[in-house]
Amino acid sequence: MPLRPPSVVQRLMKSCGGATVIEYSVLVALISIAAAAALNTTGQSIQNVLNAASNALF
Repeated sequence: MPLRPPSVVQRLMKSCGGATVIEYSVLVALISIAAAAALNTTGQSIQNVLNAASNALF
């Protein structure tokens, strides 16, 4: 069975101390929450525009 290169997470955990891995995990979580909030707001805006266009047609 051929060896495959280590994943990014495995390399990060080997090269960083425990505290650094936790800090990166918190950072990733915060970025994910911000991205979800931005997508939610953008989705609502797009829905409003499409609803207005639909109402104008009918």
